[in-house]
Amino acid sequence: MRATVIHGERDIRVETVPDPEIRFGTDAVVRVVAACVCGSDLWPYRGVTPTKRPHRIGHEYVGVVEEVGDDVRDVAVGDFVIAPFYVCDGTCVNCRNGVSTSCLHGGWWGSHDAEGASADGGQGERVRAPFADGTLVVVPGFDPDSETGRALVPHLLTLSDVMCTGHHAAVAGGVREGSTVAVVGDGAVGLSAVAAVRRLGAARIVAMSRHDDRQALARELGATDVVPERGDEGVARLKEMFDGVGPDVVLECVGTKESMDQALRSARPGGQVGFVGVPNGGPELPVRTMFDSNVGVRGGVAPVRGYIEDLLPEVLDGSLRPGIVFDLELPLEQAAEAYAAMDERRATKVLLRP
Repeated sequence: MRATVIHGERDIRVETVPDPEIRFGTDAVVRVVAACVCGSDLWPYRGVTPTKRPHRIGHEYVGVVEEVGDDVRDVAVGDFVIAPFYVCDGTCVNCRNGVSTSCLHGGWWGSHDAEGASADGGQGERVRAPFADGTLVVVPGFDPDSETGRALVPHLLTLSDVMCTGHHAAVAGGVREGSTVAVVGDGAVGLSAVAAVRRLGAARIVAMSRHDDRQALARELGATDVVPERGDEGVARLKEMFDGVGPDVVLECVGTKESMDQALRSARPGGQVGFVGVPNGGPELPVRTMFDSNVGVRGGVAPVRGYIEDLLPEVLDGSLRPGIVFDLELPLEQAAEAYAAMDERRATKVLLRP
């Protein structure tokens, strides 16, 4: 079968790799219908996160189950499934406590161990899914090959990561009906956070973006205002817009020191920052600033498995359309171009179809 393999900085190749096989009774094999490139995939692509050895990559996919192990009970051959961006058993104490990203027996798609053995990445024709009952979410009766199904696939694919991650930012930030909210970051996660904030009933939603195409997407997803300024100017603009003190909640969806600094300084005294940007080389929290302003910070890696079933009905009935963040679709064989397009900001998020 064919799959995407990262060899090093800006070195993405689509190669022939072994077909996946059932190794444990709790496994399933899934034929990938659609996958995509995540903004966090760009960290190893750019060399910020070193690639020590070639390995499969990609952690967002949806597909059809082709085979299940003897111990799988809730997932059946022929089911269309959404895979969260990690593996979880759904039964350990952390999963039961709602933090399935810390599953005691789980792991990450495309990861590799000290010996170099690589877990299946999502950007391939097929994937072995461990702990199928805990990891995979079945979409009952869904046909991805129908005209309606094909149109819905991009929206369903966002539930594997970005839409649920944006939702986690909003939940962590304490967004509720009537809140005023600013979103730092106009990538797919930031845009999804805008949609999540609107869904939770925020009264005013500010997207911080300097790109015309992403500003338009943000408005379509629910932004009431757009602020292009960054740094000190961006902080001043937000304070000016909200009674001189700033919005109730700021969502940090980038993962840099600068984005967290802006989020912390923009929230009103007593406000909240919800953060989901994957940190790379920072940020460090300024405890004195937080102490003086009573601004709280909560967030982290999003336990999206627990959110998928809540958001799924709204995607299926068309009231939630997060798949509009995909502005480029390519065949799997052009995965290298997908990475380049996102790295060069020629695309917000790229969908890959095997």
